[in-house]
Amino acid sequence: MRFYELKYEVTDNKWKEMIRKDRDAVQDWCYRIKDITEEYNDERNETEKYYLYDFSPSDVSIAYVLDGNDNDTEGLKKYLDAIGLQGKAYEPCEIKFESFRRFLRIGERRDILDEDDELVKIGLEDFKYGSLRFEEGLINEADSNAVYKKAEEYLVSRDLKAELDRIYEGSSYERFMGHPVHYLISTDNKELRLETCKLLISALFEKQRIISRRYSLIEISLSPWERSRKNDLRSIYKNCTGGTAVIFFNGSENNEEDRATGDREEIRKITSVIKEYSNRVLTILCLPKECSKTKEKFYDNLGNCSFIEIDEKHVDKKAARAYLKKMADKNGIRADKKLYAALGGSDAFLTDDLVDIYNEWYSKNLRSSIFSQYKEMITIKEEKKKAAPEGDAYEELTQMIGLNEVKRVTDNALSFYKAQKIFADKGMRAERTSMHMVFTGNPGTAKTTVARLLSRIFRDNGVLSKGHLVEVGRSDLVGRYVGWTAKIVKEKFVQANGGILFVDEAYSLVDDRDGLYGDEAINTIVQEMENNRDSTIVIFAGYPDKMEEFLNKNPGLRSRIAFHMHFDDYDTEELIKISELMADKQSLKLTDDAREKLKDIFDHARCTRDFGNGRYVRNILEKARMAQANRIVKMNLDDIDRDTVRTICAQDIEAPEIFNNRAVRIGFV
Repeated sequence: MRFYELKYEVTDNKWKEMIRKDRDAVQDWCYRIKDITEEYNDERNETEKYYLYDFSPSDVSIAYVLDGNDNDTEGLKKYLDAIGLQGKAYEPCEIKFESFRRFLRIGERRDILDEDDELVKIGLEDFKYGSLRFEEGLINEADSNAVYKKAEEYLVSRDLKAELDRIYEGSSYERFMGHPVHYLISTDNKELRLETCKLLISALFEKQRIISRRYSLIEISLSPWERSRKNDLRSIYKNCTGGTAVIFFNGSENNEEDRATGDREEIRKITSVIKEYSNRVLTILCLPKECSKTKEKFYDNLGNCSFIEIDEKHVDKKAARAYLKKMADKNGIRADKKLYAALGGSDAFLTDDLVDIYNEWYSKNLRSSIFSQYKEMITIKEEKKKAAPEGDAYEELTQMIGLNEVKRVTDNALSFYKAQKIFADKGMRAERTSMHMVFTGNPGTAKTTVARLLSRIFRDNGVLSKGHLVEVGRSDLVGRYVGWTAKIVKEKFVQANGGILFVDEAYSLVDDRDGLYGDEAINTIVQEMENNRDSTIVIFAGYPDKMEEFLNKNPGLRSRIAFHMHFDDYDTEELIKISELMADKQSLKLTDDAREKLKDIFDHARCTRDFGNGRYVRNILEKARMAQANRIVKMNLDDIDRDTVRTICAQDIEAPEIFNNRAVRIGFV
């Protein structure tokens, strides 16, 4: 649908005099215009509607909507004739839907029309985008020279220029014919993807491949907390008919099977709407570069829809220098050697790399040259190096490999807490139940990591007031003399107030004989768990077989624990994914040969006693990092580029000696 506004300058002096002086006559005129508008629109087909919505002594304002394939002007002329005012019409301009709806509200206040009735007549009475982040834009008309000049500023210009050539070489048509292709833009830079979209829309509009300058930006996340609804997307697409829907996918590549299944279903819903409107709405999909698997999921569901990919390319150092110079020229500052030196020894750059390099250089220039009083100040980035990154705790948990049961129980705990708030709002009695937990699992299954994340998750969601974690073991809870233990335990609960008390290897509190210090610690913990159930969460962690003995030690302990999370050992595929995730966090990548070697190592390691799971993976990668460094320093300096320092090869990975000698034996010999 396309929405327009028209200003009509009235030259009828009698009408002007009436508007200024005769309020009753104005009211009668409004009623008459309302009748004329309703009668006129009822006679028209559903693809065009016209509304006089406002007036002043000098002019009237008209809004109208077109939903066909032509830019009809005859209908507008006839409507102006039906109104019966002498004057001059200015050139109509396309507007956003929100503006059109606002104009209808003005008309309703003027008693010229009824907003709700008119939205029903044009089929937009249920327009909504509840679960989707959505906004509209209008591109400025531009000729081919301006479009090509702008395209040269961006690093996708090769793919973009090739498509612009195809667009401008084609014929222009008098009426809208449909969309032979749609587009997929792959880049991590937000400005780059939006500007690329605008250039494509400008070129297509000039060649009449689309008939609306309006585009709708739709942000979609496949997070389980932000499932987009199919009806919401269909509603936006219906509103976009004749124009463009730009879908920004917000997220990262997901390898977990349970979430991947949900992702596929969500993508199926999205693509079904894209296919339904493929000949009426141009779709531009925008994905981060890393989301190659997500892209394949989209393609698997898009059927016969054709998509042209416009990919952000790595550029060499020469092109990078030219890009940095353009940025400096744009800001009226001269690029210097320090700016180019920041490119280092790499020969492959993306837009975000160059933007970061330029911004850091420009910021230093401001402090050292222009505002010299700040030259001693360090940047936030430099301060952040001293602190661990915070991030989104829930997202960190969902991105961890495996742990499906842990994630499910975490969701249940959060849902239960939120449900209590809903009950209270509805006048029902809400109870603050125990949120204490037990973690069981073998070494390296991420029990401590999850406990730290949960403290932040519960703080972010209002379950805990502070969300800090106090980690303790037997030595932190048991006193050396009689009477000390109870006091120490109570002090630890005071420290953990508003957060989580994490008791690692909790079974170590169980003594060989009853009545010793360990029993005193357990009994005091049980008492304090009940006393502090509203403000503090206790998490007991340990190996599965030993934790059962601990839980049986005190009759009241098990009944005070609400959630039991078991951390399964990782299988070989999960260990490979953990390796990739750990490497990615260090800006490293594994070759295919490296993955195969790791697979062989993990297959054997999993059969050994006390296998360390994630810790074992970390140790392997740390040794590989040292081996890689040893390999690189022996290379010719000219042969070392950015990819070299980021790549872990099979030769960098050292299998433990026990596996090289095949000393492991499983089963009976």
